[in-house]
Amino acid sequence: MNAETRPRLRQAVIVEGKYDKIKLETVVDALIIVTDGFRIFKDKEMRVLIRKLAEKSGIVVITDSDAAGFLIRRHLTGIVPADTITNVYIPELCGKEPRKAHASREGKLGVEGMPPAVLLDALRRAGLLDEEGSVCGGITKTDLYDAGLSGGTNSAAMRRALLGELGLPGRISAGALPEVLSRLMDRDELFAMCERITALPPAGGM
Repeated sequence: MNAETRPRLRQAVIVEGKYDKIKLETVVDALIIVTDGFRIFKDKEMRVLIRKLAEKSGIVVITDSDAAGFLIRRHLTGIVPADTITNVYIPELCGKEPRKAHASREGKLGVEGMPPAVLLDALRRAGLLDEEGSVCGGITKTDLYDAGLSGGTNSAAMRRALLGELGLPGRISAGALPEVLSRLMDRDELFAMCERITALPPAGGM
């Protein structure tokens, strides 16, 4: 899977180790935070970062299916609101990662040992991807048209106003906009913002 076909996740993804991060980067395009195993229990700065990410965009937690993985998962559940977490569970597959001399204590493959198709299926089962592997809730070109941001006589002005509200460069094209907006908001938030912009008086008007 190349960079152009990887689905982009709006949420930050939390994994246990750097090899989990490397593996997941082949599957999705996302901000991936590594807990370094149990380091998160003592790392106050990391916990602050995760809380901020959870508040801003939500987090996705993908840990190994062993006892240690579930312990880290429970710890994360205790430091951020439950409604900001999407838990992704990988199957319990026995085996050993090629880079390791020995299997884990429980003999199960971790995130780094999962085939890409298995990771994508786990993300899909968690409600993050649709059947085609696209991000659920991602903003599409059709959404831009329906919101008046493309295809209309006033669409260019609408786009500039929207980008201004978001503090983004006004030169972002309609073609690039769905990807940018999907990182910042969902479809409902987009339409609500466009309705507010439409209701504003024209620039320079009374």
